[in-house]
Amino acid sequence: MEALHDLGTGLLFRKDLQGALEKVLESSIELLDAESGRIELLAPDLDRLCVVAQYGSPDGLPMSRQQLKDAFAPGPAPAGNAALPASTMHAVPLRSRRDELLGAITTCFARPRQLSRHEVRMLDLYAQQASAYIEHMRMQQALRDSEAYLSTLFTNAPVGLSEISLEGRFRKVNRALCQMLCRSEEEMLRASVMDVTAPDDLPASLDAMKRVLDTGEVASIDKEYLRPDGSKVPANSIFNRLLDQWGQPRAILAVTVDMSGRKLAEAALRKSEERYRTLFETIDEGFGLFDPMPGETGAPVDFRIVEVNPAFERETGMSNVTGKTIREVAAGNEQFWLDYFGRVFRTGGSERALFFSRILQRWLSVNAFAIGRTDRRRIAVLLSNITEQKRVQDELAISNERLHLAVEGAGDGVWDWNIEDDTVALTGRWIGILGYQPADQGTPVGEWRERIHPDDVARVAAEVQACLDASVATFVSEFRMRCKDGSYKWVLARGIVVKRDADGRPLRMTGMMSDISERKQSEELIWRHANFDALTGLPNRRLFRDRLEQEVRKAQGAHSQLALLFIDLDRFKQVNDLLGHDAGDHLLLQAAQRLRSCVRDADTVARLGGDEFTVILSQLNGSGQVEQAAQKLLDTLAKPFSIGSEVSYLSGSIGITLYPADATTTEELIRKADQAMYAAKSGGKNRFSYFTQAMDQRAHMRLTLSNELRNALGQHELEVYYQPVVDLSAGNIVKAEALLRWHHPRLGMVQPSEFIPVAEESGTINAIGDWVFRQAAQCSQRWGRRTGRPFQIGVNRSPAQFLSRGGEDPIDYLRQLGLAGNSMSVEITEGLLLNASESVSDRLLEFREAGVQVAIDDFGTGYSSMAYLRRFNIDYLKIDQSFVHDMEIDDGNRAIAESIIVMAHRLGLKVIAEGIETAGQRDLLRAAGCDFGQGFFFSEAVPPAAFEQLLERELH
Repeated sequence: MEALHDLGTGLLFRKDLQGALEKVLESSIELLDAESGRIELLAPDLDRLCVVAQYGSPDGLPMSRQQLKDAFAPGPAPAGNAALPASTMHAVPLRSRRDELLGAITTCFARPRQLSRHEVRMLDLYAQQASAYIEHMRMQQALRDSEAYLSTLFTNAPVGLSEISLEGRFRKVNRALCQMLCRSEEEMLRASVMDVTAPDDLPASLDAMKRVLDTGEVASIDKEYLRPDGSKVPANSIFNRLLDQWGQPRAILAVTVDMSGRKLAEAALRKSEERYRTLFETIDEGFGLFDPMPGETGAPVDFRIVEVNPAFERETGMSNVTGKTIREVAAGNEQFWLDYFGRVFRTGGSERALFFSRILQRWLSVNAFAIGRTDRRRIAVLLSNITEQKRVQDELAISNERLHLAVEGAGDGVWDWNIEDDTVALTGRWIGILGYQPADQGTPVGEWRERIHPDDVARVAAEVQACLDASVATFVSEFRMRCKDGSYKWVLARGIVVKRDADGRPLRMTGMMSDISERKQSEELIWRHANFDALTGLPNRRLFRDRLEQEVRKAQGAHSQLALLFIDLDRFKQVNDLLGHDAGDHLLLQAAQRLRSCVRDADTVARLGGDEFTVILSQLNGSGQVEQAAQKLLDTLAKPFSIGSEVSYLSGSIGITLYPADATTTEELIRKADQAMYAAKSGGKNRFSYFTQAMDQRAHMRLTLSNELRNALGQHELEVYYQPVVDLSAGNIVKAEALLRWHHPRLGMVQPSEFIPVAEESGTINAIGDWVFRQAAQCSQRWGRRTGRPFQIGVNRSPAQFLSRGGEDPIDYLRQLGLAGNSMSVEITEGLLLNASESVSDRLLEFREAGVQVAIDDFGTGYSSMAYLRRFNIDYLKIDQSFVHDMEIDDGNRAIAESIIVMAHRLGLKVIAEGIETAGQRDLLRAAGCDFGQGFFFSEAVPPAAFEQLLERELH
């Protein structure tokens, strides 16, 4: 009873059993689609008839009599679904066509009653119909279960599954195929086989599908599928035909397996086989594989050749040997190979041997080893031709004998160190290098180690240890050793470790020693010539830079300061010119000695060249220490210098830079010290000056001006102004001086004193000077025509223009204009005449011959001398404005100016006074007999148009 499930109860009031059974049949058809059930029909008016239709598991059928009695217990008529009493039961089984018990139809009567034949037959017919229906419903349920199971398998299968229509379109696809082709199920169901097949594989794929539909045979094909991104998936597809209920093809079932992994594995296998075959065919070593041929006892009596590479055939002289035996191919040498292979086969290990082929006159190094299990053991052989190595070994032995003779003949000493007992054996020559006799020889190494110079001991020990540790192959070292007389000699020692134990520990070391004292002396001399000044013995520019770099690195590491002093000797050139170069050299030598005496041993004094020196002060405690050193240097340079019978006086200008405050690199330190030195020299000499940022700015400005000056002429930024030169006795303009002006687009008007030195340094002075001369010559020509007489214009000419032969020839230009030479005058400084070379003298002579007059500018401010006034043809002296400016109140300046005028007139020269600003100055100069004057009192320098207006006023 527990195995059954109550599905429902139907109550009918029918007059006969047939009606009740029909109603049971109707109700059961609606309810029999469950696993089990029970239908009851209660008809109280038919003797309280109860009809029960049961089905379910066989264990619960049919209902027992006792169960029915319990269900229909005696009692009053039930209400609703209450059980009825029963006294007569009749049951008919429900069976399938295979005679499987499906259930039962049971009738129950409250009173005893015998069923008629008609009723029994009716129950049987009903049972047959109910059985057939139950079996049909169960078959449908089983079909539904089967379809659900197949659908689950289709969806979750690990391989790609698809159902393809007769037109080649996908009707059903599973998850694995979608993942394989990187497409969604919706995308696949919109696609066809043609859409997802690589073009090269499409004909074969369609042909296979057609063959499956036509013949029904299963087809397998390897093909490539396409993904949406264009990539290809190698796969194998198996096509099977699906039939409809009439046996006609309705679709194709495709099983698709991703072959990417297998393809990769196959490619890797092919590549591995190719590498093996390439290596096998191309290696220089011979390789062979041999199978043992066992005899009656099981031991091999011969070996068959399985495979050999070309190198094996080449080195052994055997060819076409695959499949043959040792006895067949190794005639005359077969016993060597059989014994050799036999030993390796028995031990299962490896063995190396040397073999000499008398036929080929060739030495072979052979290494045979066993491979595989004992029951399937083979012999593999590697061999190489070592004929050349054997020859080299033999020759090496002979060479060693020759080397021994050569070493003895060359005079080098040989040493042999037994490291285990720390003793050494020395040749007589080795001992003789140090002045000892064979009787003086001691065997302990320590005795000879003590003779190494103390400064070299640590380095030599480290170099020996590096060779012992095999860090280097050869020990090579240069060091000093004490001779018997106590002196030291430079020696070159070389050696190698010739014996080590199994663990690599050195046991013996052998080498040679040579006397290199003469070479070291030569190297020392060459080094001194390369790094020290030949005159003073001080470090030269090269060694100075090296030491400065070292001191900067040390200061950087120690976070300390250092100072660089750049020293230039004042007035050295005058002394050198007056007393000669020998005296100058003697003076430089004394200066170097004085400078060296003023600093500590740790400091460096160097000569850079000429009269320029540097001092590196390291390990500073403060700026006060630098100033003390600088003042000490100035004081010692200011003392008189004795040069033979002459006494000369010099001074020094010192520029100072500090590390790291001013600069952190050697180049910057030198550059800034040089700038500071020029500042000291410009400030009056015999002084020291620290570098300041303003100096760097001025240097930067000079560099900027130098770059911009190159384009100033082409961009019409330069202009020539003219200042009148007045005849002091007549008061009229008779000459002019050409003065250059630079209209800088950013800085405004730049004075010549600022940019002419820049032009001289940059080399642009020639082009600018030639341009100024042309402009002045053209104005001289124009104003000469206006005044009716030659109008002379004075042009300043830089010493750099005299020393260089480049540029235009001014005399040729005057000829082109048709101007007389006296239309122009050239103004030069005294310094040019003091250092006048032959080229300067020749150039001045050319001007004189062409009629161009020469004036000495700023006379009295330099090293004035009557000698050059007599030597050169000078036409004018121009008194410097410094004497004119204070002559009204300074009797000394007035006396100087008057003396210059008198001296010039006695030499036949004219005098021009510069810088006249007052009438009093003009009157004093005119009273002293000065010929000409110029200055702001008459007019400042003005452009050409304004100067022409001055001339026009005088003419009218």
